[in-house]
Amino acid sequence: MEDLSITTLALLVLTPLLVWRVYNRIKARMTRQRSIVSRHYTGVLVFGAMIVVPLLQLFDRLPNLAALMLGSAVGFGWSVYALTKTRFEDTPQGYYFTPPARLGIVMAMILVARIFYLGVEIYANQGKGIPAPKLTDDAITMLCVGLTAGYFEWYSMGLLQWRRKLRKAIDVE
Repeated sequence: MEDLSITTLALLVLTPLLVWRVYNRIKARMTRQRSIVSRHYTGVLVFGAMIVVPLLQLFDRLPNLAALMLGSAVGFGWSVYALTKTRFEDTPQGYYFTPPARLGIVMAMILVARIFYLGVEIYANQGKGIPAPKLTDDAITMLCVGLTAGYFEWYSMGLLQWRRKLRKAIDVE
């Protein structure tokens, strides 16, 4: 068995702390929040790009493309469910929504866990002459990207749709 270096030991000790910090940060975002239309548009664009950019690179790797599309479809389905569980508020102070925290945390942590895995894989292969994997090289990674991006993109679209309905109701009055 190889001796563990001080760097490896430090990573083993600090990784749970890092995971806990990321989890807490995501959890803090899954509370009641003000609905700001520009943020919803940003969510649609950023998470849409997370699907489109790998998609354009995967036409020659059909299993990875299928995994990305499957993840996006499942993420879409979960976001439709999440929108039914979201609490929407129209108050004199503004528009607010409360997302289903557990589902949002799970969707985000799936991608975070996969990125941590890739980081560990890159670290473990240092000095062995093995090239670092690209994000699009693995079908499981593409499934995780599609799931997370599909969920948050469609959730943002649902929030935009809610705001449009409110706008139309105001215009009718």
